[in-house]
Amino acid sequence: MRFASLGSGSEGNALLISAASGATTTHLMLDCGFVTRELVRRIARFDIDPSCLAGVIVTHEHSDHVGGVFRLARQYRLPVWMSYGTWEASRSEAHGVDIRICRDTQPFDVGDLQITPYTVPHDAREPLQYVATDGRRKLGVLTDIGRATPHVIDSLAGCDALLLEFNHDSEMLEKSAYPASLKSRIAGPLGHLSNRHAAMLLAAIDKSRLTTLVAAHLSKKNNTPELVSAAIDEVVGGGVGVQIASQEQGVGWITC
Repeated sequence: MRFASLGSGSEGNALLISAASGATTTHLMLDCGFVTRELVRRIARFDIDPSCLAGVIVTHEHSDHVGGVFRLARQYRLPVWMSYGTWEASRSEAHGVDIRICRDTQPFDVGDLQITPYTVPHDAREPLQYVATDGRRKLGVLTDIGRATPHVIDSLAGCDALLLEFNHDSEMLEKSAYPASLKSRIAGPLGHLSNRHAAMLLAAIDKSRLTTLVAAHLSKKNNTPELVSAAIDEVVGGGVGVQIASQEQGVGWITC
């Protein structure tokens, strides 16, 4: 199993997850916050045509995650998995799309992959994040969450690879020109993880199998890769490979 980010941040998010078994290969996309033309440009770097995708799974209805999903799904006739609440929040855009409802802790199969959704606290209708496995390796994905919960920590236990939000540095956010209401939303319990809270979450989960960590969804204005790296170094040993996904380039293929 391997994965790659097409881009990660407030301007758009998309993650490829791929698994092979014998003569078959499954390519699945998690979120798509890019318009179709931009998605096609970005996905070409990974030698994948959108028509080869087995489908799209969606975390929540915010535009940087779902903005390009429905047009992509209609154009390439792809099924889309999401929570009922996410469908309710975005149903006006979903006409003609094969929507498949998924639920917390109820795994479903997509080709060579098994996907398990889990609920998270975020200011969306019914947000989910996901764990993917090919039966041998486990990939955890966690972006757009205000605070860790015991359920989140349990869901990410024993991952071989983890893509985790490190959205902002609290001091940079507080000193930023953002309005007070936006600062409160971002830093609140239904907002986004600060570097400190992401590190605390990382410290709490079972990392006994963790070999790869990708820091994601960094704020361009209120964070830096250097601050993220410093936060990670406090809780992760040298046996874990660390990469940082950018808005422009994401991160290349990583094998779990």
